[in-house]
Amino acid sequence: MEQIIDTAKKLGLTEEEYHLIKGILGREPNFNELSAFSVMWSEHCSYKNSIKWLKTLPRDGKKLLVKAGEENAGLVDIGDGLAVVFKIESHNHPSAIEPFQGAATGVGGIHRDIFTMGARPIAALNSLRFGNLKEQKTQHLLNGVVHGIGHYGNCFGVPTVGGEIYFEDCYHTNPLVNAMSVGIVEVGKTVSATAEGTGNPVFIVGSATGKDGIGGASFASADITADSAQDLPAVQVGDPFQEKKLLEACLEVIPTGALVGMQDMGAAGIICSTSETSAKGGVGMRIDLEHVPARQKNMKAWELLLSESQERMLMIVKKGREKEVLEVFEKWDLPCSQIGMVTDDKMLRFYMNGELEAEIPAESLVLGGGAPQNTREYREPAYFAKIKAFDAASVPVPADLKATAEKIISIPNIASKRWIYTQYDSMVGTGNSSTNQPSDAPVVSVKGTRKALAVTTDCNSRYVFADPFVGCMIAVSEAARNIVCSGGTPLGVTNCLNFGNPFDPEVYYQFVHAIKGMGEACLKFDAPVTGGNVSFYNQGPDGPVYPTPTIGMVGLLEDINNKMTLDFKAEGDHLYLVGRSRNCINSSEYLHKVCGVEYSPAPDFDLEEEFRLQQAIAGLIQNKIINAAHDVSEGGVFITLCEAGFNRTLGFNVTSAVDVRKDAWLFGEAQSRVVVSVAYDKAKELEQSLASQGMSFESLGKVTAGDIKIDGQDWGHILDWKTLYDTAIERYLSAETAESALSAM
Repeated sequence: MEQIIDTAKKLGLTEEEYHLIKGILGREPNFNELSAFSVMWSEHCSYKNSIKWLKTLPRDGKKLLVKAGEENAGLVDIGDGLAVVFKIESHNHPSAIEPFQGAATGVGGIHRDIFTMGARPIAALNSLRFGNLKEQKTQHLLNGVVHGIGHYGNCFGVPTVGGEIYFEDCYHTNPLVNAMSVGIVEVGKTVSATAEGTGNPVFIVGSATGKDGIGGASFASADITADSAQDLPAVQVGDPFQEKKLLEACLEVIPTGALVGMQDMGAAGIICSTSETSAKGGVGMRIDLEHVPARQKNMKAWELLLSESQERMLMIVKKGREKEVLEVFEKWDLPCSQIGMVTDDKMLRFYMNGELEAEIPAESLVLGGGAPQNTREYREPAYFAKIKAFDAASVPVPADLKATAEKIISIPNIASKRWIYTQYDSMVGTGNSSTNQPSDAPVVSVKGTRKALAVTTDCNSRYVFADPFVGCMIAVSEAARNIVCSGGTPLGVTNCLNFGNPFDPEVYYQFVHAIKGMGEACLKFDAPVTGGNVSFYNQGPDGPVYPTPTIGMVGLLEDINNKMTLDFKAEGDHLYLVGRSRNCINSSEYLHKVCGVEYSPAPDFDLEEEFRLQQAIAGLIQNKIINAAHDVSEGGVFITLCEAGFNRTLGFNVTSAVDVRKDAWLFGEAQSRVVVSVAYDKAKELEQSLASQGMSFESLGKVTAGDIKIDGQDWGHILDWKTLYDTAIERYLSAETAESALSAM
């Protein structure tokens, strides 16, 4: 027995979990069965250390067409017989070891989650975190990840329309690579990840199965160490052209009506897709593994079960209609093989050449079934004492504010990400409306209608580090604010929860309080959580990464003509700050990167005030009062004004608030503020509208032909600042790294 327990531990199972498995089976498990439980009960698949808290999130909404977690992705009604399907997931550990394939297969996997439901992906986004950009390792990881995202997305033919990226020392060992996909489907024409009907054949379609990615789910549920490079076989290898064929074949076979259910093979491969579809349908399966198309000879049963080879789907087909499915996949030159059939006893039985290799109750393997649901200890982090001790009065206001601004606009977290986004095809499909008309959230048209989707990913991890509850509320609020400032109405949220080791009580405190903050904010904005991903064990030798609960949000524009852009439109337009200026420099890029202060509270934030601000901005847009809206975020009011001026080379002449310290007014990141521009003949209407709602606002000044003046002082021309902003990241990079993307511009 000791030898079996030792084997279980090597597979990532605890001794307690081993005994649970033995109790479920009523006997000693064999190696194949232990391997199956090890991946299915891994954190990546089972959410065993997070599910109890995830269940507390708001998951109901009038427009939701499936319950959260019920299918591969969220499904929300957008009217006119259409629905939007969306989800975000992480591929952090694979990207830390092999950045190109790690990121590429992350993109491929999230798109499969969308089209396995019958939807056609129309947009991709990402959220990335890396270490110090000056370091060679960071540049290597950044270059590989960006190339991987661009390669897969560009070849697959879905535009990458937006995202976010931050550089902080804590991500040096363990970068974060979160990928989001958004698709459109006709209501009633979705496919469920369900197996039903005794005797119905089970098919595997798409690429052949190889030894790449074996144990990937377990690999994603462990710390990154100096030995992690030895786990390279746990990183999958992707083929975007194969996935493009798989997409078209799947969308072609659905209308035949021959399918019962379909599930993509991502984490944990065959064992995951067979167990999840069987458990959901309350059935079992007999699988003959020798019929699985394999890339290598003599693959063992456990290798076939656990392989995470990409571009594969499991299909349950109506008996007697196999030929229709085979013909479609033959047309697209894709392997399509029957590997088993549905049974009525809820048991999974895997055979190899007639010999029974594993026999497991399907329900026992899956999230919500037999997988463990743990309660972890948590306590307030010790570093909170340093945050509480922060005194803004100890930070002197810089004597040369312009020189300070030049440093801030060059911080990689703030500066233009053009080196990155020029490597992505943002125009394929011709649905992206934000390339030449920038808005706070990318806006993508829904073909054949006047509708459009506003989509975004948001999370300032340092805010969450400072205060997990408030910081996560801010992440949700900023996502909603970006959508509202673009003319949309928030529909729902998908999340990617990136944290350190859940067995660390201080890390788990961050997780629990972030979930609580997310829940409150999602309720306030009527944006239910439709699903997502939890990624624990993100840390290196120096400790965990910043807690990073990335928020992916989708909003709806009923008419794309009502889209609001962020750029100034004309010289002479009046500028207003909607919201209140505050003496707040907490957790700002200015305080952290320029002043060198690591520990400070989260920026000033009040959820009710944020909600009222968004209602006010929505009203200004709906009534066509304003010409531009851009929310105040990293870098403060100064960066917001610059970004609004870049597109049309327009400047600004503004006066700061007299009762606020100058660095806080210019560079502070207090929340719930939006800069708007308005034609001079509508300025009074704007003021009356805001006053009638009791909304705070400040008159800032006017748009200029290009010159910048602050409090009467000449700060140069907008083009000078644009040059600093556009070239900052390239200036950090080695010549070899910088040229790899600049050549594509």
